[in-house]
Amino acid sequence: MRLKKIIPRLVLFSVALFGLAVEAHARRVRMAIAVPGKSEIVFVTAKEKGYYNEEGLDVELIVTGGINRLALIAGEVDFSSSGSASIIPILRGAPLRILYSSFYRTTLWLYGKAELRDLKSLRGKKIAISRMGDTTDIYLREVLRRHGLEIGRDVVVLAAGQPVHRYAALASNTVDAAVLADPSNFIAREAGFRELVSFLSDDTDIVHLSGSIVVRDALLQAEPATVEKFIRGTLKGLRFVRSNRAGTASLLARNLNVGEDLAGKTYDMFRPVMTADGAVSAEMQKRAVDLQLKVLGSKESVPMEKFFDFSLTQRISAELDGKTIKTSR
Repeated sequence: MRLKKIIPRLVLFSVALFGLAVEAHARRVRMAIAVPGKSEIVFVTAKEKGYYNEEGLDVELIVTGGINRLALIAGEVDFSSSGSASIIPILRGAPLRILYSSFYRTTLWLYGKAELRDLKSLRGKKIAISRMGDTTDIYLREVLRRHGLEIGRDVVVLAAGQPVHRYAALASNTVDAAVLADPSNFIAREAGFRELVSFLSDDTDIVHLSGSIVVRDALLQAEPATVEKFIRGTLKGLRFVRSNRAGTASLLARNLNVGEDLAGKTYDMFRPVMTADGAVSAEMQKRAVDLQLKVLGSKESVPMEKFFDFSLTQRISAELDGKTIKTSR
């Protein structure tokens, strides 16, 4: 009788020791993200659902704001989520590679006063952006250029900082229009402001890669197994987000500190511009690079292999197609 009681205890003890051993030998991975919000929701999901743990990784998501690619270049982190923002550093010689991307459009909108009927009516007006040289500035310039308008000549831009401050500038009549992110776009719509541009729309056709996996060439060469595990865990997160609205909305509500109803609206907004398998087409790659070249005023012809390598992501995704991934947890 005593032996029968001891054996189950020994089994439980062995299982506990095995769990501790796995945890002790998990590879610590540091991932730099801008914010733990919608653009990085796939990484948050993969971490909270245990997908990285399944790969033997202990992933730390480090909120760095807009300097995550700089932290990667300096070797302070293993990965960065800044896809499009890494293109110019790569052009300038940074030894980085973009391996994966969750999104191929940016979730930004241009809202203006109700009397502004279209983009041409912005001539002589003031527009709030985040800061000079960032995404709000670059993409606004491109859209205006397509409609014959130039910042400095035809319109004035004011750096107003965070989305809440840009909306405040619009609501207070400090500016005539503002480049907004959610949930400010929902608030602006309810307040009667007019949507002039949706950067999510195929009409703008601006490729913006975010929620990406950017890695240093050195790590890719030295630890290919670690990179592969991180991509696999992330792809599991991508599949959860794409297929589970309720579960993702719950995570978004917590990470964005908003109600589940608004989180659901946010999900419905970004779900159509998620990649199917973490990769983007050769055409989209070229458009993403060409826009950054335009920012630099360069006409250089650069091979896409300098920036991107989605082959590993595509291979792992194909492997996962043959397995059942739990996405209902």
